[in-house]
Order: sequence, then structure tokens, then C-alpha cells
Amino acid sequence: MSCCNRIQTHDHEFLGSTMLAELEEDPHNHRFAGVSGPALRVTRGHVHVVKARTDFYENHFHELEATSGLQIDVGNGRHVHFVRATTTENDGHTHNLIFATLIENPISEEA
Repeated sequence: MSCCNRIQTHDHEFLGSTMLAELEEDPHNHRFAGVSGPALRVTRGHVHVVKARTDFYENHFHELEATSGLQIDVGNGRHVHFVRATTTENDGHTHNLIFATLIENPISEEA
């Protein structure tokens, strides 16, 4: 199915920072941001795939790809998703990350 023929209900913005890596040699982290893929129906609700590339630090960056957890109600008909992942290995290390997506359609008055 092509990307443009799929019925999409919503997506989520996300942003965050990785956890520190190389604590002894060169402690550092990276930032990342993006927009999730469309909602994917699963038992008890839906999830989203998130993909991003981190910022560049000295001589490297990392990529991340993960599937979010189920929707978490935050009131007023809105929800977020929790994501836990590990980046790709680059420059001899990976970074763990944990974040929550932003709410869907944040400026809409429909809720």
C-alpha cells in the first residue's frame, strides 16, 4: 500500500536527548526530533513507528527506530505514547533513550 493511499488518523511529534555514553572516555549524548508514522491498530489500541537521526557530535551520529507503546490517556480526549529504544552503533557505542511523544494535533480545539 502506498503512503498516500493509506487512511491516516493522526501522528505525533517527538523530541528528546539520548542517555550519556562513553562515560569514561568521552561522555556525551545526542538530541533527536521527528514526527511519528501513522497510527497502527493493535490489540487494545494503537502504536506508532518512530524513526530519527540524532544530531552530529564530533565525528558521528546515530539512527533510531522503534515502535511506541500503546496510547496513554492524558485527558480531554488526548493521548501520548511512551518509547524506549537503543540507537544504532556508531563510533564504537550506542545510546539508550526513553521519551514520551507529544500530544497529537496540539492546536486543535476538537477534543
